[in-house]
Amino acid sequence: MSAKWAYSLSAVIIVAILVSFVMDPVRTTSVLSFSLRYAVPLILAAMVGIVCERSGIINIGIEGQMLMSAFAGFFGAALTGSLIAGAMIGVGTGMIMGAFLATGAVTWKMDQIIAGTVINILATGLTSFFYAQGYVLPGNTPTVSIPFLADLPLVGPVLFDNGMFTYAAIIIALVLWVLLFKTVWGLRTRSVGEKPSASDTSGIGVERTRFWNVTFAGALAGLAGAYLSLEAAGTFERGFTAGRGFTALAIMIFGAWNPIGALAAALFFGLTQGVASQLQADAVVDIPPQFVNMLPYVLTIVLLAAVSGRIKPPAAVGKPYEKD
Repeated sequence: MSAKWAYSLSAVIIVAILVSFVMDPVRTTSVLSFSLRYAVPLILAAMVGIVCERSGIINIGIEGQMLMSAFAGFFGAALTGSLIAGAMIGVGTGMIMGAFLATGAVTWKMDQIIAGTVINILATGLTSFFYAQGYVLPGNTPTVSIPFLADLPLVGPVLFDNGMFTYAAIIIALVLWVLLFKTVWGLRTRSVGEKPSASDTSGIGVERTRFWNVTFAGALAGLAGAYLSLEAAGTFERGFTAGRGFTALAIMIFGAWNPIGALAAALFFGLTQGVASQLQADAVVDIPPQFVNMLPYVLTIVLLAAVSGRIKPPAAVGKPYEKD
C-alpha cells in the first residue's frame, strides 16, 4: 500500500470525525470509544500474526489461541476470585497454545496451515466440552483515567479513559514496531522470515528464534482472549471469539506486516464497526441488522483487494527450514 494512499485515507477519516464531533460531540465520542474497545483484541491478534509471519510461520490458529485463553481467563478469574489471576492464566494459556503451534510447525515441521487448524479445532472442542454456566467474575476491570489528558475534548475520553487492556494493546503495538525495526532481535526475526539459510550461515539459530517468537506471540493472543472475557464482555460463551482471529489476519495483511500499519488498520475496522452499530441504532427505516453488520467486513474485503497487489509477505513464510 502506497504511503500517499494511506495518508489520503487517514486525512478523510480525520476530517469526517472532526465534522461529526462539531455536529454531535456526545454521539461521536461514544462511537469512537466503542470503536477503540472493539479494536483492542484485533490489535493484539494482529501483532500475533506479525511476530509469527515475520519469523516465517503462518499462524492460522490465532482464533483458537484467543478462544482457549478467553475460556481459561474467565474461569480462572471466577474460580480464584481474582481478575489479575485470571488475566495471568489467560496469558499463560496463550503461551502454551503458542508453544503447541511452535512444536508442530517448527520442531516437527508439520504443514503450518494444518497445525493452526488443529489448534482451532482443539480449542473449539475443549471450550465447548468443559463450558459450564453459573460462574461470574469477582468484579469489573477498573478503568484508569489519566489526569488532565482525559479532560481534553474528543481525544480525552476516547484515548485516556480506558481499561488497562486497552492501554496495553496500543503500547504493545508501538513497542513491537521499535523491537522489529530498531533492535537486534527484530533484525534476526526478520532475517529468519526472509532468508533463513543466510541467517543460519551467520550464526542465527533459525529454529530456536522461530520457536520462541511463536511462543511469545501466543502470550499476546492470550492477552487478547483475556480482554474479551474479563473486560469487554465479562462472561464467556461457546464460540466467543466470533472469527476475530481470522479478521486479525486480514488486518495484518492490510497493515503490510507492520505493527503501526496493523494498528491503524485495526482502528479503521473498529471505526467501521462503531459506525455500523450506530447506523443500526439510529436507522429511521427498518434495515435488516445482517446488512448493517456486513459493512465492516465488506469494507475490509474491498480495501484488501485494493492493496493486495502492492504488498508482499515475508519471503520464507510458510516454509519449514531444512539445513542443507
